[in-house]
Amino acid sequence: MKKLALHWKIIIGMVLGIIFGFIMNSVDGGKGFVTDWIAPFGKIFINLLKLIAVPLILASLIKGISDLKDISKIKKMGFRTLAIYIGTTVIAIIIGLAIVNTVQPGTGMTPETIAKIKAKYENDAGVKDKLAKASNQQDAGPLQALVDIVPSNIFFAFSDAKGKPKMLQVIFFAFFVGISLLLIPRKKAKPLMKFFDSLNEVVMKMVDLIMLFAPYAVFALLANVIIAFDDIEILLKLLSYAGCVVFGLALMIGFYLILIKVYAKKSPLWFLKQISPAQLLAFSTSSSAATLPVTMERVEEHIGVDKEVSGFVLPVGATVNMDGTSLYQGIAAVFIMQVIWPEGLTFTNQIVIIATALLASIGSAAVPSAGMVMLVIVLESIGFPAELLPIGLALIFAVDRPLDMCRTVINVTGDATVSTIVAKSLGKLHDPKPIEWDDDYPKK
Repeated sequence: MKKLALHWKIIIGMVLGIIFGFIMNSVDGGKGFVTDWIAPFGKIFINLLKLIAVPLILASLIKGISDLKDISKIKKMGFRTLAIYIGTTVIAIIIGLAIVNTVQPGTGMTPETIAKIKAKYENDAGVKDKLAKASNQQDAGPLQALVDIVPSNIFFAFSDAKGKPKMLQVIFFAFFVGISLLLIPRKKAKPLMKFFDSLNEVVMKMVDLIMLFAPYAVFALLANVIIAFDDIEILLKLLSYAGCVVFGLALMIGFYLILIKVYAKKSPLWFLKQISPAQLLAFSTSSSAATLPVTMERVEEHIGVDKEVSGFVLPVGATVNMDGTSLYQGIAAVFIMQVIWPEGLTFTNQIVIIATALLASIGSAAVPSAGMVMLVIVLESIGFPAELLPIGLALIFAVDRPLDMCRTVINVTGDATVSTIVAKSLGKLHDPKPIEWDDDYPKK
């Protein structure tokens, strides 16, 4: 009997998790049961992925750069990577603005619905937290984002006071080490290069082992998401806005597949099949960083991108490439204006939205809870009234989590697409060689 593919196992886990969540929503004590006895398994899985993210970035990026043997190759790869990332982000924002201006989902919302949403979410702790973080970000100097990239202590970069790694600082350190290895005699660099090569192999094997738990983890994650939806009526009222976001994200998937077909000369369906486990985990975890180890494993072993390319392109993409988030910001900003500030819907403001959303996406790695925090920055850049900001965030807060899950899928798919295109352009795309978790284990 043929073994069931991993992506099918994950899909089954997701479907069962959603069904189980709806059942528990209608059972007395069901929410408490899911919170206490089911959700922790999803958190454990995310923690495992985050656990290996930092060593994976260090090992893969240092190994990838030191293997290039020529600094000019880094310049070529870096320029192509950033140029493609910026190009796809601009396209994503334009697609979002085109859809929301055509459909105009905010024009049909009744004052009663607006009042109900405002009463429920305006004073929500989550909304206040996003506003506070956006305010802190804007109070910083114009070059603070650049300052934040350079760590003063690499061990603090691995984990801050809240236990969260500062990924851009980790990438900077890994890049610095990789460049330095290129500039010293090969004989002296070789021991450290071998260490990171071995570390990379170990971490990739850890990814294989963690993925054995993935179907059960997404069951727990999706069940926990479903029980959080306590007002289905508001969700239905916001269906038009959410539909615009999802449609725009679907168009971005189509755009990526065209790039894969035209530039990488690969079958779009084949590409989707290979990257699907990473997409499904991105949907379940809502985190590009947590999904990074799986994305790297799928891109290297199942698509055939060389480690030296994936080790550079994917960690950078996980922190600076936010196509899905940028598209969402364009739609969300215009939707909020359609509802409560229609006089702000000028052509000039929408050009400013494109520019600000692009810059915010590049610097979003330094911002916790990136999506909504970036949205506040985008709205304030066009002069959105400060007193209306809590109401604006309240309008979309109810559906932010499911949309966050969807836009993270696009972020991860974009990273995989760009790494494939860059690898093809550099002659670093080869036949894939999948490795199972027990391939090197002695068979009886």
